[in-house]
Amino acid sequence: MTNPSVPAMPSLLPHLWKSAVVSGLLAIAIGVAIVAWPGISITVAAIFFGAGLLLTGIQQVFFAFSLHVSAGGRVLLFISGAASLILAIMAFRHLYDAVLLLAIWIGVGFIFRGVATTVSAISDPTLPGRAWNIFVGLISLVAGVVVLASPFDSIGTLALVVGVWLIVIGVMEVVAAVAIRRATNNLSEQGQPTH
Repeated sequence: MTNPSVPAMPSLLPHLWKSAVVSGLLAIAIGVAIVAWPGISITVAAIFFGAGLLLTGIQQVFFAFSLHVSAGGRVLLFISGAASLILAIMAFRHLYDAVLLLAIWIGVGFIFRGVATTVSAISDPTLPGRAWNIFVGLISLVAGVVVLASPFDSIGTLALVVGVWLIVIGVMEVVAAVAIRRATNNLSEQGQPTH
């Protein structure tokens, strides 16, 4: 029997935590690889950062069409995802062979992701793990601002800063995934169908 006082749970939510875990673990893995490789080259850095942006972009475009958020949230998620995909393609093609431009791609990618995650979580009060999603979005936004505002003399310095931020964001995403799973299970126990 469904409890009428509890809002209906979208069918995607039981799977949302899995996506967050995968995204978080990939961010941690990329961050660790970057930090562990201090002599990283521009090309390798572009591939690492491009992979992260590509995965984030695909995830956000998917969520733009599948999450129950406001129209503005959907548009923002879609724009953020599309921008991340474009930045990923630029990174893969390494059109600009300079540390400064690579830092700009990464910083803008973090900012888009942070804004989209925060706004979509704020716009959906029924989203499980909402507070953690807002926190992850704000951490990503801060990471983007730090990367854009910091002058980088070498790819090594840029890689270290971005690698550390990726690890932090990845850990926060895994924690958010646990919160989403716990909240989803609580909704299920209160009588909501999980489809």
